[in-house]
Amino acid sequence: MIGWLNIGSLLLGLVAWILPVLSLIGNKKHEYSNWGILAVLSISACAISISFQMFYHYHLVKIEDWTALMDTTRAVVIATAVLLVFTLLLNGLTFIVYQKNKK
Repeated sequence: MIGWLNIGSLLLGLVAWILPVLSLIGNKKHEYSNWGILAVLSISACAISISFQMFYHYHLVKIEDWTALMDTTRAVVIATAVLLVFTLLLNGLTFIVYQKNKK
């Protein structure tokens, strides 16, 4: 059951990146009404993805699997930072495109 946290984290991370891209593609068709909802869903998916990783690391601490923690913590921190930065950049770009096309 705990292994599903990593899979869920990966899938939600992909959702966090796909939603702003869909919003940008929709902007080419001049559909601006749903960019805010997609941005909120994207940031929420990113937050839940990061939370899943925190729950998984808590599980490793609880079972005292120190080797797994030492092996994976650096990669998880880097992946989390990349997920967060790119999610925020994509949603920021979506906002900028929306504001530019609104005028």
